[in-house]
Amino acid sequence: MLLILPYILALLASFVLLARIVDLFFISSLDKISKDLRLSDDAAGATLMAVGSSAPELFVALFAVIKPGEHQAIGIGSIVGSAIFNLLVIVGAAVYVKKTKLTWQPMVRDLFFYSLSVVLLVWFIWDGRLTLNETIIFLGVYVLYVVAVIYWRKWLPYNDMEATELEDTHGEHSKISRPVDQLLRFIFPNEKHYYRVFILSIVLIAALSYVLVEVAVASAHILNIPEAIIALTVLAVGTSIPDLFSSVIVARQGRGDMAVSNAIGSNIFDILVGLGLPFLLVMIFSGGVIESGGDVFSSTLILSGSVVLLMLLLLVKKWNAGKFTGIVLIAAYVLYVLNEILKLYGLGFIL
Repeated sequence: MLLILPYILALLASFVLLARIVDLFFISSLDKISKDLRLSDDAAGATLMAVGSSAPELFVALFAVIKPGEHQAIGIGSIVGSAIFNLLVIVGAAVYVKKTKLTWQPMVRDLFFYSLSVVLLVWFIWDGRLTLNETIIFLGVYVLYVVAVIYWRKWLPYNDMEATELEDTHGEHSKISRPVDQLLRFIFPNEKHYYRVFILSIVLIAALSYVLVEVAVASAHILNIPEAIIALTVLAVGTSIPDLFSSVIVARQGRGDMAVSNAIGSNIFDILVGLGLPFLLVMIFSGGVIESGGDVFSSTLILSGSVVLLMLLLLVKKWNAGKFTGIVLIAAYVLYVLNEILKLYGLGFIL
């Protein structure tokens, strides 16, 4: 058991560093770059901001598929597990801390594209593999989503959601991670050099994501459990914790609408780009197809059920989400994790 301790410490350190780099430097530099590019709020949110919140999952998927030894289940598992966590825990926690009346126009758009993304994911890995054409379809659908985000307001007018001030979330987090923040501020250039901040952020996020993949593989071997299970649970939760903290803080400020929309939008990016782009690059250079694995497929079906559950709750409550919705969603995630643990012993009650 002592053999696993260094890997647990490495995981925790990597998660904390990733959270602080993304929150303090990467997203803020992307925000400044989007202003340089004169992107609208909707376009920036659907592209650059989505990259910011989902960068760890994207790099984990990339390094998982390029690592020799057929470890692609880690990449797919971290994306699927993160999507389940975002949908059930982040959305659930956001609406639990403060009742929210959701703006239905953007929610309809995002739920449609999210449902489409999940349907495509289930369809494409039904046979246990992903092909080059399927990854191209993923990326094509994301382009359609960005176009829809830009023009949706013209088709179904609605008011802008109030922007979240980054300082609010930074203040809450730095109480816990002040030493880490001081170290990172020493390493990073001044924020006025935000293009250099952006490049250094990319390098460090990539390096930490590589560490996560290596640690996940080693931990799975030591514990003698499937790599996909580590990815679906530990990696998925660890890379999504920053989004959870930020969403709860935003929800307490009365912006639960924003928290829910960001969680769903992040999932759309994770599935369509987080899987589509790394796998497309690998298959272009190496050819062939990528095997997905049975553990991931069963969780993908559970993800589909989670989408249906959320939509039913929102429709029944007429777009009002409060404590009841939050409890149901979080309870569903607890059951999912319990099922994954029991499956290790052949006792899973779902799939």
